[in-house]
Amino acid sequence: MDDQTKNLIQEHINTNEVCLFMKGTPDAPQCGFSMAVSNILKILEVNYKGVNVLENQELREGVKVFSDWPTIPQLYIKKEFVGGCDIIKEMYESGELKKMFEDKGIAYKK
Repeated sequence: MDDQTKNLIQEHINTNEVCLFMKGTPDAPQCGFSMAVSNILKILEVNYKGVNVLENQELREGVKVFSDWPTIPQLYIKKEFVGGCDIIKEMYESGELKKMFEDKGIAYKK
């Protein structure tokens, strides 16, 4: 991954408390997994930045290297990589995701 791509990824993570690297956009997800995570964040009314990796092939591959995680979507909360679709679903169902938002001072629907 080149420095430009790495810096772009880091900038998105640094400037957005909740950042979702996804296929498509929050309003028009282009894969079921991205849609699932996006919908969870919408249900919780969390303010987040959706980054469409389909617009940039370097970004799409780079984010996988950056996080050492092979799939997209990828969720970051306050600069911390949380996981992909299955992990976020499990955390949502168990209440862990709400607790994480609370612990990190992120507003969400209780």
